Amino acid sequence: MHKWVLPFLLLFLLACGLFAPVQASADSAKVYIVPIEETVEDGLYAFLKRAIAEAEENKAKAIIFRINTPGGMVDSAWKIAKLFADTDIKTIAWVDNHALSAGAYIALNAEEIYMSHNATMGAAAIIDQQGNAAGKKAQSSWQAAMKAAAEQNGRDPKFALAMTDENNSLDEYGAGQGKLLTLTEKQALQAGYSEGTVKDQKDLLHTLKYDDADVRHINESFAEKAARFLTNPVVIPILLTVGCIGLVIELFSPGFGLPGLTGLASLFLFFYGHLVAGLTGYESLIMFVLGIALILLELIVPGGVIGAIGFASIIGSLFIAGENNTHMALSILIALAVSLTVSILMVKVFGKQMKFFKRMILTDSTNSENGYVSNINRLELIGRTGVAVTPLRPSGIAFIDEERIDVVSEGSFIAPGVEVKVVKTEGSRIVVRELKKNEEG
Repeated sequence: MHKWVLPFLLLFLLACGLFAPVQASADSAKVYIVPIEETVEDGLYAFLKRAIAEAEENKAKAIIFRINTPGGMVDSAWKIAKLFADTDIKTIAWVDNHALSAGAYIALNAEEIYMSHNATMGAAAIIDQQGNAAGKKAQSSWQAAMKAAAEQNGRDPKFALAMTDENNSLDEYGAGQGKLLTLTEKQALQAGYSEGTVKDQKDLLHTLKYDDADVRHINESFAEKAARFLTNPVVIPILLTVGCIGLVIELFSPGFGLPGLTGLASLFLFFYGHLVAGLTGYESLIMFVLGIALILLELIVPGGVIGAIGFASIIGSLFIAGENNTHMALSILIALAVSLTVSILMVKVFGKQMKFFKRMILTDSTNSENGYVSNINRLELIGRTGVAVTPLRPSGIAFIDEERIDVVSEGSFIAPGVEVKVVKTEGSRIVVRELKKNEEG
């Protein structure tokens, strides 16, 4: 009987060997690595919101945000900072290259910061849409936010303030008067703005004692990448401008063709990006479609009221889709100004040269060279003779070249049966004179 004991014992040990690693992996801590790259905007916020929610759902031990960004929208950075504050999961910022401007603010909101070799963090001055320094009110608010982000995680706020204000100089860190502070990985470690410098992801996990962790990466989907591009502050005015130009050209063209399709596609891309980013619901799209329908109805039922309501509906839908009303107002103004300018240039400058715009512009002129005349000018009758059929007082009828013609005398009365001669034609006005006996026909 004991001859079966050895095989069963071997099978038992084999089973333990097979399932032990699976069990160990299941019990290991889950660590998520999430990239923060390119421009900080609302599309990035939507992606990070999904990533943190997934990490929370799977009870992650920590989230490592791999940061490499030049900065971006302040409003988006504030919302991302709130995501960090609202989660119970440990947040770790890994500055793998650059964390500048809004990127520095995001990093400061993490509980711990680690930096790669040659990485930098700072230069967080707030600027407006034109690239100029923002107003004092906006600057004060931003400086307060940077200071609070530093203080809440035990960091000296003077460095955060030096990143935002060139007047807060720190000569020992290379930020003299008139220069914004940008920390290298060594300076950040010295200032207490970094917990350590790492070579790569493996080194970071080892430093954090997550060597045996269940590391999971969350990357942007295609739709999220598209949404980030379409909600970029630079792309939004371009989409609105192309949309306006396409619809304006279509209004002046017969039928519905490429300009109209291009315009509608640009505007629907605008709404698609904001829908995927979670910045708006379908109500804004419905409102936009309703506005287009009212404008088309205005072409059938003139009056102006329906068209005005439709235009207001379209503008309102754009504001509902975009959370930042100031930026949206600026984008709409840019789109309207550029589309109006381009439309004028197309009509005035390129209209006669480009075949496409000949459909929109009447280039023919009603001149005699092109065969256009207001009345038939009977020049061939000059010098011809005939007979007055009716009395000419001064107008009447004469029989000339076997044709009854309405004529007018030069002013004198001409009796019926008297011979007359055509001396002038002015359109439909044919002037005759009594033919004297000594005149030749």
